[in-house]
Amino acid sequence: MPASSRFEELDYRQTPLGELILRRRLIPSLDDLEVHEVILGDAYLMTSLFTEVEQALSRLGLAAVKETVPAGTPLEVVVGGLGLGYTARAALEVDEVSSLLVVDYLEPVIEWHEKGMVPLGPGLMADGRCRFVHGDFFELSLSGTAGFDPEDPTRSFHAVLLDIDHSPANLLHQRHGEFYEAEGLRKLAAKIHPGGVFALWSDDPPEDSFMRALGEVFDSCRSHVVSFENPHLEKMSESTVYVATKATEA
Repeated sequence: MPASSRFEELDYRQTPLGELILRRRLIPSLDDLEVHEVILGDAYLMTSLFTEVEQALSRLGLAAVKETVPAGTPLEVVVGGLGLGYTARAALEVDEVSSLLVVDYLEPVIEWHEKGMVPLGPGLMADGRCRFVHGDFFELSLSGTAGFDPEDPTRSFHAVLLDIDHSPANLLHQRHGEFYEAEGLRKLAAKIHPGGVFALWSDDPPEDSFMRALGEVFDSCRSHVVSFENPHLEKMSESTVYVATKATEA
């Protein structure tokens, strides 16, 4: 097969965060497996080649919620960062999820799903529980007046699942830094129901300083190291999922 047919740039946009590229390629060493990738500036944001941690973010976060809320409670969930949609789809696989808002700062990413340019887009669009919000997750988190749902700014949620920055220390933009401090996390916690959960994906090992910040705000916090096979490196890789639970009402 010609090299040109193994690689295709599906979209290229200039954004406030830099050049955004969606590309598709076939990997000969994996029997021409089709892979979609997202590049932002110099950062390799997302690949469909390995998505275990993105899915673990939803599964671990929502499992923690189900430990604290009454059985059968309809769960209202926010996902920060749409990417290729794997965190959102894993959330929708949980039967108790009644509503899912997916907040993304980059409008082209939402358009890729709406137009069916990425594999999971049609399924997310067809699920009536799922709605995309074009907005700045961090700005909405830190706001005292705005909320994640533009139709109901005062609305609270049972789970907030975040997959945007590489880690609490390795940020896509320095203005995100305030969010990962205790005061920023308190503003986020105000938008979460009692007994609800904040969960975060990180590409780095668990960080003691971030665990301390979570511990100042939430009733409990755990870090889960998730291992997955990385064909690029031909070895196992690891990422972290933090899960922090808000205290229930007395």
